[in-house]
Amino acid sequence: MSESTPRGSRGLAISLAATGALLLTAVVAAPASGATESAEGVDVCESFRAAGDNFAEYCIAEEAANEVAATYTIPGVDEISSSPNIELISNIPKFGGFAAEGAYNSDLAFQGKYAFAGNYEGFNVYDISNPSSPQVVSQVVCPGSQGDPSVIGNLLFFAVDQSRTNDSCSSAVGSVTQATSWEGVRIFDISDKANPQYIKSVRTDCGSHTQTLVPSKDGKTAYIYVQSYGPPANGSGFYCKPPHDKISIIKVPLDNPTSASVVATPVLFPGTTGANSTSGCHDITVYPELDLAAGACMGDGVLFDISDRENPVILSQVRDTNFAFWHSATFNNAGTKVVFTDELGGGSSAICTSSYRANQGADAIYDIVGSGANRQLVFKSYFKIPRLNTTRENCVAHNGSLIPAMGRDIMVQAWYQGGVSVWDFTDSANPVEIAYWERGPLSTTRNILGGAWSTYYHNGYIYSNDIQKGFDVLKLDDPRTNNARAVAFGELNVQTQPSYPACTTVISNRVNGGLDVNSGITCLDGVTVNGATKVAPGAGLIAFNSTLNGSVTATGASVVSIVESNVNGSVNAIGATLRDSKVTGSVATS
Repeated sequence: MSESTPRGSRGLAISLAATGALLLTAVVAAPASGATESAEGVDVCESFRAAGDNFAEYCIAEEAANEVAATYTIPGVDEISSSPNIELISNIPKFGGFAAEGAYNSDLAFQGKYAFAGNYEGFNVYDISNPSSPQVVSQVVCPGSQGDPSVIGNLLFFAVDQSRTNDSCSSAVGSVTQATSWEGVRIFDISDKANPQYIKSVRTDCGSHTQTLVPSKDGKTAYIYVQSYGPPANGSGFYCKPPHDKISIIKVPLDNPTSASVVATPVLFPGTTGANSTSGCHDITVYPELDLAAGACMGDGVLFDISDRENPVILSQVRDTNFAFWHSATFNNAGTKVVFTDELGGGSSAICTSSYRANQGADAIYDIVGSGANRQLVFKSYFKIPRLNTTRENCVAHNGSLIPAMGRDIMVQAWYQGGVSVWDFTDSANPVEIAYWERGPLSTTRNILGGAWSTYYHNGYIYSNDIQKGFDVLKLDDPRTNNARAVAFGELNVQTQPSYPACTTVISNRVNGGLDVNSGITCLDGVTVNGATKVAPGAGLIAFNSTLNGSVTATGASVVSIVESNVNGSVNAIGATLRDSKVTGSVATS
């Protein structure tokens, strides 16, 4: 992996001059402050120099890649190729202040019926109550790469990893050497989704390349783990000094968010502990319920104990000679595995060609073994999409999320112009793809940075923020994943990983004579139960696409959820969830 480009040289060639703090959907398209548009004859690596991510810093020149082997029919420009079990049901192209090629779409967050889609120029708010026809609610133009959003309650946090002349939405590109420049985290009040209000900024050293929301245990505070890297090697950065082997932690009192401030800057890799290339972390995913975090820290994969939110403690640290740039992490629901991604080529290169091996620019699956302070990361296998792309398509492992399928570890993942992949890693040593969807290259004559940046499963559908093509909604129809519709989240920040009820028993056959659930969580997937269903205290029942011919009774159950099902009888289960289901008898759930 090459050395990082000094941040002081990371200027942007084009800027967007916003005429107010917030510009919404009526904004006319303007030049973007992201990367310059690449053109024929321009070095592809240099054309991404201004992107603000590590695109140029780890770019692999086009001539280093061979032509693609003819083992897969690659779709043409604007053509789509997919497995039969997944389809695109909606797309909203980029528009307004985000229409330009250099205005890159980035990460996603969800709350209620809304999706928040980040962009290097700000963020969009979509109403996704009808996934086949999402509606634009607002567009907030507030430039500053790379625009990763997180939401909690009435607050949205927005990552800015670019020196600006000040913290306002009308700022211009600044210099990392100047004390007056600003980069860090912006905070918006989103209580009115049609008119978000910018209420607070917090400066952080080296800005905020990504940020992760970590709720406090009492629910009164949100912590923001700020990941950033790449200080100028000559030490010229005013707030961004080497070695920067740390993260910044912002504390946000939820009842007084304008008092948010940095409360800790823990050094994670003191002395020689970090790899030579490690200068901070690219991304951290937290699992608050388990007090765990997994950090993709450039040259290292790290497992943390975050019992003390202001003082993360390293439990295990691993390196892989096949990994060039540890980019992101995903736990399985049980918290016994971590999937790390390698962003070889920095996101701008064609890594899904015959020039690169199956363990390059791929995922690595690690099991977590041991307990307590002795937990360790143990490598099990790699996963990479089994299709080749053209040398015009930037493709590498990127952001994805779990699909809460019953009894299985399945995730959906973005691969830039490699498209969207759904894969099963229930067997850590033998992952397998079960669905894919991709567009053809954006161009056959020049390299254009594009493809799926973040692709996440949320409440029955897959949402993908494509860098150039806009906001996509896909529907997955597969017997291994359809039962994931039994799980719904009111709020989802993928890097703040939520848990969902874990099936200890999955039944998919007819049950005669009734069903007694005495312990664990029994999950019914397309089952007919003939007779009464009883759930003992502490046990749980999840029924999806099932028919229960008899009453359902539960007292003190850990969970009772009946989704897309029929109950021919009564339901007496305090706290139970009934969604998209029909009950012929009486219902007592509260």
